[in-house]
Amino acid sequence: MFCLVIIIPTLTIRAAILDDSIPSGKNFDKAAFRLWYPDQSKTIKGVIVLVPGSNGNGRGLVSELFWQELAAKHSFALLGCYFTDRPHEDLEVEAYANVKEGSGQALLTVLTEFAKKAGFPELADAPLVLWGHSAGGEFNYEFVNWKPERVIAFVVNKGGFYFTALGSKQARNVPGIIFTGEKDLQSRRDILKGIFSINRRVGALWTFAEEPGAGHEIGQTQKLAGIFFNEVIPLRIPKAIDLKDNSIMLQSLTGNSGYSGNCKDLSYKDISNEQKDPSISWLPTLKFAEAWLSFIKGSPF
Repeated sequence: MFCLVIIIPTLTIRAAILDDSIPSGKNFDKAAFRLWYPDQSKTIKGVIVLVPGSNGNGRGLVSELFWQELAAKHSFALLGCYFTDRPHEDLEVEAYANVKEGSGQALLTVLTEFAKKAGFPELADAPLVLWGHSAGGEFNYEFVNWKPERVIAFVVNKGGFYFTALGSKQARNVPGIIFTGEKDLQSRRDILKGIFSINRRVGALWTFAEEPGAGHEIGQTQKLAGIFFNEVIPLRIPKAIDLKDNSIMLQSLTGNSGYSGNCKDLSYKDISNEQKDPSISWLPTLKFAEAWLSFIKGSPF
């Protein structure tokens, strides 16, 4: 494995960057990563993992000020990912998204390597926030079903192929957003709505959000996801952290608090008044509920 250490000033945040990679494995050819963290950090409480679309190089995403400010606010690091497939049948299906076959372990292994090189042992077991677009969202969904105990929150964003339908109860208790685009392929929209509905029916703490007028692009989904992460991270990371064994015990959430969002009548209300309905979204806070409603209406937020 190769590692490069750079200390750079960004627009507002002085930071350290590490590059590393993992040898090709069973379900991936390339697995290369870039870690970003504020160089004044005393403790890293978690990692925001950024996974782009099909076979894309997401290492440069750690340079985006949007993600840097979110990470710095919560004393998190950023991890930009670059996965590519090995040659295989059905190349439209990204095999590396099936994380239990090796690509998920590659991510965990590189975090252990970064922990040694950066001098932050807590990185090896740090809880993760998962952002991804298209195949990156597929990767996120499969990761939360593979290692739900490691995930604070996740985003599934307009992807098309998934290996898991009904998640475990532990996976369903990880807060997440499932995005679709109104003008995206109907197959993607149907698949994602189905995944949301089957899991929401049994209480998944998930939000469904279709972006009006949007196709397969990122659009405004990153902005809404940022608000979601900002709201959920404090709910899951204890205020008083005891880094025993360099790990953080995440706080559990339940579907008995927060708000319910109705895409059909474009409304939200206190969730205590809501009956079980697989079309109703779980919204963790009032601030997020307001942003979600503006998003699905196509209004500024």
